[in-house]
Amino acid sequence: MNRNIILTLSFITLLAGCATQSHRTVAVEPMVLNTVSYSGPKTTIVVGDFSNKSDYMQGLFSSNTDKLGSQAKVILKTLLQQSNRFKVVDRQNMAQIAVEAKLRGIKQNIKGARYTITGAVTEFGRKTIGDKQLFGILGAGKSQIAYSKISLNIVDVLTSEVIYSTQGAGEYELNSRQVIGFGSSAGYDSTLNGKVLDFSIKQTVNNMIRDLENGTLKVEL
Repeated sequence: MNRNIILTLSFITLLAGCATQSHRTVAVEPMVLNTVSYSGPKTTIVVGDFSNKSDYMQGLFSSNTDKLGSQAKVILKTLLQQSNRFKVVDRQNMAQIAVEAKLRGIKQNIKGARYTITGAVTEFGRKTIGDKQLFGILGAGKSQIAYSKISLNIVDVLTSEVIYSTQGAGEYELNSRQVIGFGSSAGYDSTLNGKVLDFSIKQTVNNMIRDLENGTLKVEL
């Protein structure tokens, strides 16, 4: 075998065996509130049941785990805390928290919440649309679109009365395009689910802040 060919094959093999790593910081879209900075009293709340009531992931072959509802609940708790208007108490990790308190040798002083927030993903869907130029010879484009709608209720734990309701909806889109073989060709992006949930839930929290400020939502400490 020609010496040059051997060297070329050896170089290609060397490149194929090399693994590369990279990392970068991804900016998280900040919570945009309909309010100025707030430092007043805060109402104690707990996030209760939050489930997926849409048709998404509810078919015959879906799992018994409500991943969409659980994901939305975590996002809601985070955004409520970031709003700086509420004291959010955790009820999902009570056993683990009790163990840590015992290990520290301290007695817990669990605080009860005056209000419970319940919610649901009432609508959720995904679709992919595309187009081709000259039967795909000159190029093609694809858009992945995710849509969600969130409903929230604030319940007074003393009376079990729903004192406030709000909704938020949003759409997130990922576009890719190739022109004569050049460009991006994105596969299925599961992160769109979290992005559109985050966007919709931000609307509901903003609605709550707005109505706290204008007096439509009245809560007690």
